[in-house]
Amino acid sequence: MFGIRRPLRRALPLGLPTAWGALAITYKLSCPSARQDGLLARIVTSAVLFAVGTGLVLHMRQALVRELEQARRVAGAAQSVVLRPPPRVDGLNVAAAQLSADRGASVGGDLYEVIATEHGVRVVMGDVRGHGLPALGTVAALLGSFREAAHDEHDLGRVLRRLERALERHLRERARDTPDATVAEEFVTVLVLEIREDGELHVLNCGHPWPYLLSGTSVRVLSRADPLPPLGPFPLPVDLSPMPCGRLLRGESVVLFTDGAEDARDTRGRFFSLSGTLEKAVRDHPVTAQQILRAVLTALLRHTAAGPTDDIAVLVLRNGRLPAPTSGARGTARPATTHPQPTTHR
Repeated sequence: MFGIRRPLRRALPLGLPTAWGALAITYKLSCPSARQDGLLARIVTSAVLFAVGTGLVLHMRQALVRELEQARRVAGAAQSVVLRPPPRVDGLNVAAAQLSADRGASVGGDLYEVIATEHGVRVVMGDVRGHGLPALGTVAALLGSFREAAHDEHDLGRVLRRLERALERHLRERARDTPDATVAEEFVTVLVLEIREDGELHVLNCGHPWPYLLSGTSVRVLSRADPLPPLGPFPLPVDLSPMPCGRLLRGESVVLFTDGAEDARDTRGRFFSLSGTLEKAVRDHPVTAQQILRAVLTALLRHTAAGPTDDIAVLVLRNGRLPAPTSGARGTARPATTHPQPTTHR
């Protein structure tokens, strides 16, 4: 009411430490042996005080461990609400997972979402600079903006521009509330993808790794075009025309990921081969989105035995739509384009 925030829970319960301290004082003042100057009395007094101190330290450690576990559970629950793509969206099977670079934590700086709209299925995959709890606010701000813009904006370029404005607004608020020199260096790589009803793929990429297209037993990069700069350091160009990248046919999959996947190294410093892992995953047929994701995560964890050094997110979309009732023949997927996206800035 008056701007004073009450803590939800005390960091350490005071009852038991007070009891330990009272026990030590009572012993020192009331026990005859504690007031004697002999060697035996000193040894007994030291032993009692040592036991009291040890018990107090152990109690404090247990309380801190409980608080840390509670914070991790809350953070994990928060991210599970933020990252919530359903298993099936408008005929597309969806499988997604995120690995945090923080040991023992489930919070990272990666973001992804899949939404069915009247304009087609729209997908976002992004990577916030940094990881852990500080990045979670940026993730929430961008996903909140995307979930609205994906429905409101007919043009995919306007969706991306809304994300840019949401990031700028969020960083201004962070700089005002908690002045930090690193806020000015904040950036986010983002890829927005639109899958239309006929399977046509349209993409805008801001500094993010290009997805892989899985067709039969073949695995190829969706595009090799030069991406736009990440959101944050530079304004978006005036022309934001989405890039057509062929079609996602029935039975084909597209795999989106953050750069932590391909940058993951083993104990010898060797990079993880995501394309090689995907090629192994599609050798057996039929494969599902969940099987592809499981194969990638298993290989990643095996490759990085000590744990990843960067947040990793993987999103698999598999076209499980039934054939259209019309008799028109469907085209095949277009080859990966090599034409760069426009880079003229405002």
